[in-house]
Amino acid sequence: MIIALDAMGGDHGPKESVKGAEKALQAFPDLEILLIGNEAEIKKYQTVTERMTIIHTDEVITGEDEPVRAVRRKKNASMVLAAQSVKDNKADACISAGNTGALMAAGLFVVGRIKGIDRPALSPTLPTVDGKGFVLLDVGANADAKPEHLYQYGLMGSVYAEKVRNIEKPRVGLLNIGTEEKKGNELAKAAFDLLKEADFNFIGNVEARELLNGVADVVVTDGFTGNMVLKTTEGTAGALFKMMKEAMTADLKSKLAAAVLKPALKELKSQLDYSEYGGAGLFGLKAPVIKAHGSSDANAFYNAIRQARIMVEHRVTDTIHEAINQA
Repeated sequence: MIIALDAMGGDHGPKESVKGAEKALQAFPDLEILLIGNEAEIKKYQTVTERMTIIHTDEVITGEDEPVRAVRRKKNASMVLAAQSVKDNKADACISAGNTGALMAAGLFVVGRIKGIDRPALSPTLPTVDGKGFVLLDVGANADAKPEHLYQYGLMGSVYAEKVRNIEKPRVGLLNIGTEEKKGNELAKAAFDLLKEADFNFIGNVEARELLNGVADVVVTDGFTGNMVLKTTEGTAGALFKMMKEAMTADLKSKLAAAVLKPALKELKSQLDYSEYGGAGLFGLKAPVIKAHGSSDANAFYNAIRQARIMVEHRVTDTIHEAINQA
């Protein structure tokens, strides 16, 4: 199995991407990795050469680039070459921590959509208090959505949760302002009618306040709402830990208490870190495309590679294709 990694993407590439790739190679003997980026920079951090191939390019898509224009004009950018390697069957999946919009454009224009999927969805797995997590889609691939798009999101999320996360009959919920069937705007009401007829395990409407309590294994919504939920969750977790840090360093007694609680707090922070679950999958494309967080460290890159490997191994893309064409 071969996975293409945009080594230059993210805040800490190529150092952390190379470290993450090497950790993955150590963990998975069946894996090969294409590291795409500036060869001289990559080699500064590379300690493993077996099953790792560097494809050199000086061109990079930055966060300031306009996504679609950048993909079309920067044909040799590390991200575009990673997607191209998938299209050319030189890799089974690709990963980048770079410009999210550009990766979505590369996924659409280079890798291509699964026939029958109207719009791909950007789909991270977010933490829950029981440690199991849930898949949220869409979180920004498409700001607007139609009822049939939310139905497709539910189907794709259900396949992913079953095949990659090993959840039997995953519970699929529709994000809404109440749990009653007739709640919500016209999109939510129409989507509910479609979802309740689905072959997968649709459990009805779910409220945002219950998401982190594990109310569902898959939660579907439009990209505008999903992105707001994602960023609110990130921001709230960050703010809480900042407040706790300030409180625990306020005086000597607090510092002594913090020293005792440090292991438990470290474990809690890890539990709330969604990079532990991998990156955000772009579901609905012809091959696995994973968007790693922009601030990914080596462990986050490793988890994104692990996630892509499982998607390839369990034929998630093929299963989505089969399911959507049987629906």
